[in-house]
Amino acid sequence: MPPTLSTPNVSTSEFCLGGCADPAKSELLASLEHSEFRTKFNRSPFKIRHNLTDHRLFTLDALVALSQELPADRVEYNAGDVPVTQDPNRTPQNGLSIAETIERIENCRSWMVLKNVEKHPEYKELLEACLEEVRPFAELASQGMTHQQGFIFISSPGSMTPFHIDPENNFLLQIQGTKEVWMFDQNDREVISEIQIEEFFAGAHRNMPFDESYRGRGAKFDLIAGEGLHFPVVAPHYVHNGPAVSISFSVTFQTEDSADRQSLHRFNRQLRKLGVNPSDVGQNPNADSRKLSFLRMMRKIKRWTNRG
Repeated sequence: MPPTLSTPNVSTSEFCLGGCADPAKSELLASLEHSEFRTKFNRSPFKIRHNLTDHRLFTLDALVALSQELPADRVEYNAGDVPVTQDPNRTPQNGLSIAETIERIENCRSWMVLKNVEKHPEYKELLEACLEEVRPFAELASQGMTHQQGFIFISSPGSMTPFHIDPENNFLLQIQGTKEVWMFDQNDREVISEIQIEEFFAGAHRNMPFDESYRGRGAKFDLIAGEGLHFPVVAPHYVHNGPAVSISFSVTFQTEDSADRQSLHRFNRQLRKLGVNPSDVGQNPNADSRKLSFLRMMRKIKRWTNRG
């Protein structure tokens, strides 16, 4: 049987970022069930709500200005008419500048992401405010909140984000427009193999091949402005925009658990290079614990050696 994913159910996911429109729910995150977060965080997707749809930092003018202030390598964009399976080395470009792409996003059939927007002080403040609301709930499942990063996606009507995986705990907040998200279980080895994950954390591209036979193993989430969706680390997914311009704000971070799992995947890859066939991450907790102890010891030795 394929792993099961939670199906969208707004009524059972009452997490509210950025304040709630209902004055009776004005306390941030007051309506999130602790038990739901504890059982689903970084395990399965679940919907949330937010109050950022009219925020001034997400107007097209503001995003043009932001794109000009970010380092050039922090802006990625291309044509939006791509298939679900996209070879990253053959991604078509749109022939426009960054500013032109944003200004003409309604008609230029493009996709763009502004990366690490926390490099700008106002966006950093907004990202930190969102994640401070998440922190007490995330710590129900795993300690620590590091590598806090923000990404803004700006997409033309009907554009496609190909099938891929991401390295972070992610809450994707839909600011404008609609999106259809198809997400798959990160532990379903029929969809994504352990070796693919290891190679990704060793530097391979995020895009993954999609086979239509996977369809029945995933779940579809329809997002409208004011809603968001939690993406577990390396949960494979693709995104198809609705009939209007889409703007989304992705707030991401690592926990101790997600950082440890990344280290284990990288270590397993090194073991395979030595001819060892290690147990999959999460398959044998005792083996994972021994590997982590070894890695921590090696880091200490490296620090001591560097001091000398």
